[in-house]
Amino acid sequence: MIDQASHAALPVAVQLLGNLVKFRLRGADTGNAYSLVEVVSAPGAGTPLHVQADDDETFVVLEGEYEFAHAGRTVAGKPGTVLFIRRGEPHAFRNTGTVPARMLLINSPGGFHEKFFLEAGDPVAEDAELLPPGAPDMPRLMAASDRYGIAYIK
Repeated sequence: MIDQASHAALPVAVQLLGNLVKFRLRGADTGNAYSLVEVVSAPGAGTPLHVQADDDETFVVLEGEYEFAHAGRTVAGKPGTVLFIRRGEPHAFRNTGTVPARMLLINSPGGFHEKFFLEAGDPVAEDAELLPPGAPDMPRLMAASDRYGIAYIK
């Protein structure tokens, strides 16, 4: 059972890089076994190529069209696609469609990625309007990335 009182002070969602990230299960809810977020991505939105030092990540596409870069190859993501990324493996994603796309992200162990999202993103309501990708606050993004073991690849 999720302790709703412990969540009351935390944002339920953040906007980051044209993605609306909705927290469904936090590390604290799972004994830090994993975190679960729902991501809604604006057309063209995604993440730059990066690696994570401290957590594995699984993507589950629910709606729309994504393209994933993973370990030097491109993977088309449509509803039902599941992609597992081990920590240290280069990866990125982008909504290649013309409408918002939606997926689940599972990070294991829990905590690292959700803390990154909270520090790098802008807190919003769960039903906030999805904003198109814009210029991120680079100093804040890089500080959060450094703190949670995320390195970008050029």
